[in-house]
This record gives sequence, structure tokens and C-alpha cells, in this order.
Amino acid sequence: MNVLVTGGTGYIGMRLVAALTSRGHSVRALVRPASAHRLPEHVVTVAGNALNAASVSSVAEASDTLVHLVGTPHPNPSKAEEFRRVDLESIRASVAAAKQRHIAHLVYVSVAHPAPAMQAYVAARVEGEAAVVEAGLTATILRPWYVLGPGHWWPVMLIPFYAIGELVPSTRESAWRLGLVSVAQMVRALVCAVESPPPTGTRRIIEVPEIRRAQPG
Repeated sequence: MNVLVTGGTGYIGMRLVAALTSRGHSVRALVRPASAHRLPEHVVTVAGNALNAASVSSVAEASDTLVHLVGTPHPNPSKAEEFRRVDLESIRASVAAAKQRHIAHLVYVSVAHPAPAMQAYVAARVEGEAAVVEAGLTATILRPWYVLGPGHWWPVMLIPFYAIGELVPSTRESAWRLGLVSVAQMVRALVCAVESPPPTGTRRIIEVPEIRRAQPG
């Protein structure tokens, strides 16, 4: 498949482009010129600005699956302005480009919601989802809460509390929806999303329990 990735040099993106190319997909990564050297040689890099719809559109093709991974690194409540300037504007740019170029499938990493924390971050991602829906695109939306991996291990101390929450009927749904996933699970779920798009013109939502279970064929 032809896959265009924004955010391909990031925490999830680096691992995803490697996984996709290992499975025989043709992968292009939209990157800033200064970041191109960070990607494997067999990934085609295209210079551009993920916050600019015209820039994304200039490299998108109708046959593409566009995987949107752009986001503020290490999000925290102090970065509310950045969530709107980077996270929200980049998905709006990808949506506009996808609609203009009639791409086959948009894959968007959003966030689990509703949630009791990170309200500005959640709000930006929810607006991003709304933009995808309003555009009428064929799309898959993944909703992780926190992605564990190198440099992102601190929530493991919360695992006992998650276990208790899953046992209590009144908190079970929230514990599942806001559960932790590993970066390996996210990559597998994204590969599945790329390889198994929903019916044309429809949207599919993948929540935390499905992310954990995803296994590419």
C-alpha cells in the first residue's frame, strides 16, 4: 500500500515507518529537511510543513493512506497553546489535504475521552476528530490515553490502581477506556488500521481495549 506519514520522526512515527516498510508497504514521510536523516534509508522523505494544508496536499496522492501522527512532544497542561497551534492545526491541514486530493484513507491518533485530566489536550484532539467527521473522509481514529515506552514509563506505578478500577463496576468502563498501552501495541494497531481500512466514506473508532488486542494479519 502507499502510505504517507506526518510525524514520522516522532516517538511512534519512527517505529511505525519501520514496521510498515518491513511489511512491504511503500512509505513516504513528510518531514522538515533538518529531520530527514533520522529516518531509515528505505523510507522516502518529502520535505514539507505538516501545519500547512497546501504543503501536505502537494505530496499526497489519491491512492494514499495518510497516517497523521503530528503532536506536541511530552504533553502537559502548560502546553495548552501549543496543542492548538500544532496538534489541532496539523490535523486540520491533513484533513484539508486529504479532502482536496481524495485520499483513500486517513488514520488519526486522537486521545481517549472523556477524561478527568489534560483538558486542553483532549479538547484539541476532539476538535481534530470533528474535522475528520465533517470532511466525510474514510478514516480510522485511534484513541489511546497514555503510550508506554522508552522515556515514558512513569505511569506503570498506576497499574495497581487500574486493576482495582477494572474490578469495580462503577469505574470499570473508565479504567478500560483510559488504560495504558505500549508503544508496540500502538504500532501494531496502526499497522492493522493501514492494512484494513473501513468501508469507503465511513469512520472507525479504535479504543484502548482494541488497541491492546490488535494483531496484523
